[in-house]
Amino acid sequence: MNDMRIGITNQKGGVAKTTNTINVAGALAELGHDVIAVDADPQGYLTNRLGHNNAYTTNADSLFEALKEPRDYDIGRDLAVSHPEFDILPAHVDMFRAEQELIAAGWKPRERLSLLFDHGGIDDWDIAVVDAPPSLGPINDNVLLACEGILVPVETDEMMQLALEHLLNQIETLEQRYDTQIKERGILVSDVNYPLDNEQQRMLDWFEDTFGGRCPVFEIAHRVAIARSIKQGGSIFGEDAEDTDMTDVYLAVAEEVASHA
Repeated sequence: MNDMRIGITNQKGGVAKTTNTINVAGALAELGHDVIAVDADPQGYLTNRLGHNNAYTTNADSLFEALKEPRDYDIGRDLAVSHPEFDILPAHVDMFRAEQELIAAGWKPRERLSLLFDHGGIDDWDIAVVDAPPSLGPINDNVLLACEGILVPVETDEMMQLALEHLLNQIETLEQRYDTQIKERGILVSDVNYPLDNEQQRMLDWFEDTFGGRCPVFEIAHRVAIARSIKQGGSIFGEDAEDTDMTDVYLAVAEEVASHA
């Protein structure tokens, strides 16, 4: 297993998880990698933001069926859709039911996404960037086990300390149960407003003190251009995206991810 599969995860909502997934995928594509963005969130924000509303409600086979029978599907042939910047493995509204079924089935179903990736041709792409749901449920566990390398989006909110404690405890549990290692590849501090107030500075210092020896901490400033590019259905690297100074930050994140692939 290598880090051509990178999960973007935080069980706390509102931390720009999908925005970061889209822009990291866009940055990796900008660097010349063949990328697929995997929407593992039943809410389907990535799928819908990137213009594939029909895939989210299709009657055709989807990621929902593939999670139930992962050895029966080829991602490129059966599931993936195209986008001008990178390919997408869309979410489906039925994945809300999948989460309940996985909970009822115990620990073994937390390896369904790994099986799909291993048998479904995810290696056809250089790097898969996986958008995890904002929870510590079984689909998020599937993402952690399938990727074994993660980026963690956070904001400068004091509740982040508790949220990260929960995430790290869950990672430790999975590592022990599945005899694996799940490595942090970066902390993405999103929506930072300058000049920094005392709380933002305190939290930035805490992120650096806590994770600086384990992985890079990237600061992503609040920029209207980022939100506009998402509304237009692409990353800040898209053909029609506005210029923003955050392209250099996302390219640095992409280079860090690619260095482990």
